[in-house]
Amino acid sequence: MLSGFDGLRFAHWHPEIRDDGVVVLTLDRQDANVNAMSQDVLLELGDLIERIAIDPPKGVVIQSAKKAGFIAGADLKEFQEFDRRGTVNDAIRRGQVTYQKLAELPCPTVAAIHGHCLGGGTELALACRYRVASNDGSTRIGLPETQLGIFPGWGGSARLPRLVGAPAAMDMMLTGRTLSASAARSIGLVDKVVAPALVLDTAVALALKGTTRPFKQRATAWATNTWPARRLLAPQMAKQVARKAKKEHYPAPYALIDTWQRSGGRPIQARLDAERRAVVKLASTPTARNLIRIFFLTERLKGLGHGPHGIEHVHVVGAGVMGGDIAAWAAYKGFNITLQDREQRFIDPAMQRAQALFAKKVKDEGKRPAVAARLQADLAGDGAARADLVIEAIIENPQAKRDLYQTLEPTMKADALLTTNTSSIPLLELRDHIQRPAQFAGLHYFNPVAQMPLVEIIHHDGMAAETERRLAAFCKALGKFPVPVAGTPGFLVNRVLFPYMLEAATAYAEGIPGPVIDKAAVKFGMPMGPIELLDTVGLDVAAGVGEELAPFLGLQIPAALQTVEQGKRGKKDGQGIYAWENGRAKKPEVAKDYQAPGDLEDRLILPLLNEAVACLHDGVVADADLLDAGVIFGTGFAPFRGGPVQYIRATGADALVERLKVLQQRHGDRFAPRPGWDNPVLREAVV
Repeated sequence: MLSGFDGLRFAHWHPEIRDDGVVVLTLDRQDANVNAMSQDVLLELGDLIERIAIDPPKGVVIQSAKKAGFIAGADLKEFQEFDRRGTVNDAIRRGQVTYQKLAELPCPTVAAIHGHCLGGGTELALACRYRVASNDGSTRIGLPETQLGIFPGWGGSARLPRLVGAPAAMDMMLTGRTLSASAARSIGLVDKVVAPALVLDTAVALALKGTTRPFKQRATAWATNTWPARRLLAPQMAKQVARKAKKEHYPAPYALIDTWQRSGGRPIQARLDAERRAVVKLASTPTARNLIRIFFLTERLKGLGHGPHGIEHVHVVGAGVMGGDIAAWAAYKGFNITLQDREQRFIDPAMQRAQALFAKKVKDEGKRPAVAARLQADLAGDGAARADLVIEAIIENPQAKRDLYQTLEPTMKADALLTTNTSSIPLLELRDHIQRPAQFAGLHYFNPVAQMPLVEIIHHDGMAAETERRLAAFCKALGKFPVPVAGTPGFLVNRVLFPYMLEAATAYAEGIPGPVIDKAAVKFGMPMGPIELLDTVGLDVAAGVGEELAPFLGLQIPAALQTVEQGKRGKKDGQGIYAWENGRAKKPEVAKDYQAPGDLEDRLILPLLNEAVACLHDGVVADADLLDAGVIFGTGFAPFRGGPVQYIRATGADALVERLKVLQQRHGDRFAPRPGWDNPVLREAVV
């Protein structure tokens, strides 16, 4: 222990003075697998900086002792507690003050980065004079706070534009995307990129000798933060954000742009004060509270996939859009895949789509052949005998699936898992004649597979808990969120989504223009309107799901979904309810004087909420949090609203029941409140 720190006790930080006069501060947060910048960690750092300032060494290097990475960000659980107490302002100020003291140390300071460096960790690195990063591929540097409904509040938004220039800095903060070490180096965020074993030594050398940033980087950083530049760039940034997010739904990106435009040219303390005021205001918005809640829901879903999955080889039967894309994604994620179908002509298009996926996702051309080699066409189905997991993705026909299982299962290994990607068929209808029902489950992906983050793990009363655990771990390895659901018709997502889409089709059949229906849903916050969604999933697929779900839910299917013409199934045919061109819907013009019905939004959204309540009542998922997570990640349900249950709590269950009754009187019994609206969970306080 450094003698200059005598009398100070540290639980998280470990200071050491080297023979060359450089102090190394190593963060190893106590009783935690990763480093998060909690208030205890922050307070200890403040004490260390004060002591260092009394007798400055030749330099200071900050590093992490955690193998996983540098610092994952602030402690969000603490942040939620500060919000509840109304002390966010104090917490933000404390972080700013500590980091500013670090920035003002009279000796060089260097952040030695490996692995994840996010949020408050990146802000700590920005408060240092220099930054060194590991090139091992795991390093990711970012400021993802806008994804939580706020923006960097410990000096990140004040410092990054001045370091790398406003365009690069604002793009990084507005999107929340993370950068590799080399990408961070290219914009000037990182000074050196070296092998992992050299990170500390390089950081020490920078502390002792320093470095000069290229003139072009310095000139860009200065020029893009001037008042004329801010006046010019800020409206352009806001316009780009508006293409993806409305200000009333997601205020954080707009607040970030506005704060930078007004204060980006002022001295550091003024920039920090403006940053703090804006972030404190954002932290109290429903959007921020809901997005932070969703962050914890994702952590819970990731936690379901604990332990080894024991899966190396996956055999997929059915090379249609879903089966082929499931196979391609699994190959991209490192699994060996065999893909089977009745004829080679069905497999070939899937293999072509896979190549397109690999070309898009695998940036290093030299690595693509190895990725592509993991996916093999298997017309004869020989891969089933070698597979640890078999995924059936054939047509939505119970008997066809049962017949396939009878031929597949005798060839499979004793410990292999058999799963179905059925989107709506109850598993009780499929497990007849299954020899090992304990190892049979549903594994329901969503289209498009490469983009949709959710996979439903469908269980039945004969399924082993170990099967669910292994499948959850497999989903985690795929980068997907697993949600365990009951094997009843439609499971969770399709059951909740179907009444919403069906009501949209009914409204369309009544003569309400498709673009008007879509606009109402998007205004609520859905990522895509339901008419466009029907075309996207395919009218034939929607009709198939309807055949299974409509009788179960007691709903009537409009004629448009009862008879689907070949060649007019939607986006995949270039024609459905809308015409499609280059993957985009060509929506017809609506008369300017057309007035949408006043209850249109309720007609669309309340059936979804109504069925979500029924799913909770029927035990389709274990609890309200899993329901919200499943519907958000499976349907894109307005994240800023926090999910169906959270939206019901915020709006008021009783008020929504009354609105359902009004719709019931006006439009029919399909709007009758479903069982479960008396659930106390729906009346819990929104936090």
